[in-house]
This record gives sequence, structure tokens and C-alpha cells, in this order.
Amino acid sequence: MDYNARASQQFRSQSQTSRGTGQGRPKQDDSDAFMRLSDLEIAGCISDIGVPFSREDLLKPQPQQIQKVFEWFAELLMNITRETVEPAMRAAAEDVCKEHMDIIPPDTRNLMGFYASLKKLLVECGINDFSFSDLLRPTHDRLVRIFSYIINFVRFRETQTATIDEHFNKIETTKGRIDTLYIENQDMEGRLDEMRRERKMMESQAKEKMKRNEELKAKLLELTKGQAKVAERMEKAKSEKERLTGVLEEKTEKCIAIRQESEKLRPYAQQSSTALQANLTELSENLARDKGLTETLEKRTRALQTSADTFGVVSNDVTSCIKVLEEVSTELQKEDEENVDAAKRRDALSERGNNVREVERTEALLQRQLARWMERTETLRKGSNEKADAAKKRMEELRSVHKKLTEERGDKGREMERRRVRIEQTEKKMADLKENIETEIRDARDEYLKMDAHIKLYITEMEQTI
Repeated sequence: MDYNARASQQFRSQSQTSRGTGQGRPKQDDSDAFMRLSDLEIAGCISDIGVPFSREDLLKPQPQQIQKVFEWFAELLMNITRETVEPAMRAAAEDVCKEHMDIIPPDTRNLMGFYASLKKLLVECGINDFSFSDLLRPTHDRLVRIFSYIINFVRFRETQTATIDEHFNKIETTKGRIDTLYIENQDMEGRLDEMRRERKMMESQAKEKMKRNEELKAKLLELTKGQAKVAERMEKAKSEKERLTGVLEEKTEKCIAIRQESEKLRPYAQQSSTALQANLTELSENLARDKGLTETLEKRTRALQTSADTFGVVSNDVTSCIKVLEEVSTELQKEDEENVDAAKRRDALSERGNNVREVERTEALLQRQLARWMERTETLRKGSNEKADAAKKRMEELRSVHKKLTEERGDKGREMERRRVRIEQTEKKMADLKENIETEIRDARDEYLKMDAHIKLYITEMEQTI
């Protein structure tokens, strides 16, 4: 191939541009180079986990086989396969397009759901640019990068098995607690609904009772007003009855008095004056006797009144004595109750004395046990101090070993960095050579096309000339 100066200058400008852009590459390339595994190592790891896989399968990937490998990794790390996402995807399809579910085949739908779950896993592994084409049209470079990150993640996960199991157990405990609380919440909601129904029933009954009470109150007010009116009329009738009764009694007394006077006067009107004189004398004597009898009765009345006053004073004294006796009986009853309480307290005091003696015996026993435990604790403390000293010595030894390993790791890291720089320089040189070769090939092809066009034009002119 001839040397083309113009093409060489163009290659230099392109290589300088590519170097300028290469210096601004993100640090993701460095991490990819550090995490990247060889093809044989990747194939061996995939074969070790139970999936037949070779280096040729990685160089010429088949979508079905790659999907199977991804599905195995998802099942290992997340317990997710296309079968596990099928119910959720089917339910989502029924919600979104219930009448046109046949538009998307079930396999494609399940693959889309599996892709969403797999993308979450790969984001956790460090692959942020995973796309659907990595499942349908996988390439060698992409698969090497993705499988390298996944295998490194699996190795890291195996080193952290205890921590993962601990968190997994906590998650399972939390899930169980959530399920229990959810069931309790459902029960509480059921009870709350039942209480709400009962409350509504009670409110309706209360409203009916309040309505009935209002009606009864109105009737009661009416009846009260009627009763007041009837009572007023009754009072008026009573007063009128009393007035009429008084008038009747007064007239009856007057009539009786008149009749008595007439009866008294009737004999005098019928008798003679001599008989009347004898009657008058008799009446005077009767009057005198009646006056004497009246005076005697008045004296007896005064004596009886004096006796009654004396009896009243005596009855008051007897009443006061009865009250004093009642107070004395009450005080005696209280004293009996206090004696009973004192007896109970003496019994309780004796029982508490027994309890105190029992507590003292228990305290002595516990003091002896405490002394024994203190001796054991002292022995264990000495043993723990000895173990702590041995652990400190062991820790110092481990620190020295760790320091040596850290230094060796730093040396290896620096060596790997130098190798990485050499590899990058070699890759840049190879890229520059590749671009130079491609540019010269394009130039040669252009020259060939031009010569072909000239030859065809020359042949056409020759044919026209002939």
C-alpha cells in the first residue's frame, strides 16, 4: 500500500482528537478493567454453578442460553424467575388491557417482567446501563462485563454469608410480625366495623328514644298544664265548698239554737205563773249547783294541767335519757368493733413477724449464695482477664499480619496500576494503528473507485469512437 501524506495528516488529527477525548474518560473504565474477568474464568464459574457453558458460548452468545444463565443468577440471588413474575404480569395485563391481552404474548410479557427485576439486581451489582437488547441481542463485550460484575458480586456475597443470613432472618421475623399485625389489623377492622354498625343501631335507637322522650315531654307538659288547671279549679271548688259548709253549719247552728230556745220557752208558755215560779226557783238552785260543780271542775282542771306540765317535763327528761342510752350503745358497739379490729391487727402483726423471720432466713441464705457467686465471678474475671491478654497478643499478631498483607496488596495494586497503564497505552497504540489502517483502506478504495470510473469512461469513449 502506498503512503498517502494527506491521509497520514488526517490520521494524526483524528488520533490527537481521540487522545483528547480519552483523557476525559470516566473512572468507570478503570473499575471495569479492575472487575473484568477472563473468558475462561467466566465460563468456568457459570459451569460450576450447574449451567453448561463454554468459552465459545460466550464468544458467540445465543439469546436463549444467555437468558437461561441470567434467570439462574436471578433465582440464586433474588429467588425470581419468569414463572414467579407471571402472576403479577398477568394481573397487570388484565388491569391495563383486559380486552386486548392477546396483543402481547405471555412469553414476551413474562420476559419484560423478568427484565425489570433483573435490572434491579444488576444495578445493585454495579451495572447501570443494562438494557433489553442485552437479553435479545447479546454481545461478547457486554456479556463479559456483566458476568464479571455478577460473579464478583456472588463472591462478595459468599464472604458475607453470616451478615446476609442475619439480615434475612431479621427480614423474615419482620415479615412474620407484619403478617401478624396485618391479621390483627383485619380483626380490629372487623371489630371496628361491627362496633360502628352497633353504634349506628344504638344511635337510631337513641334517636327513636329521644324522639319518643320529646313526645312524652310534650304530653307531660300538656298534662302538667291540665293538672295545674284542674288543681286550680279543685282549690276553687274546695274553697267554695268550705265557704258553703261554713254557711250551712252557721245556719244549722242558728236553726238548732232557735229550736232549743223554742223548746225551752214552749213549757213556760203553756204553764201557769206558780209553776213557772217553782221552775225558776228550781233552775236557780240548779244554776247554783252547776256553778259549784264548775268551780270544782276548774280546780281539778288546774290540778290536771299542773300534772300534765309535770308529766311533760318528766317525758323530756326520759327522752334525753333514752338519747344518752342510744349514744352509749353506739359507743359500746364502736368499742366492740375496735376490739375486733385490734384482734385482727394482732393476728396480722404476728403473721408479719413470722414473715419477717422467714425473710431474715431467706436473706441469710441469699447472702451465702451471693458470697459463692462472688467467688465464682472473681474466678471468671481472672480467667477473662487472662483470655483478654491472650486476645490482645493475638490481635497484635493479626495486626502485624494485616499490615504485611496491606503492604503486599498495595504493592500488587501499584503493579496492577502500572500494568493497566501499559495496557491502556498498548490499546491506544492499537486503536491509532487501526484508525490509520482504516483510513488508508478508505483512501485506497476511493482511488480504486476513481480509477474504475476513469477506465469505464475511457472504455465508453473508445466504444463511441469505434
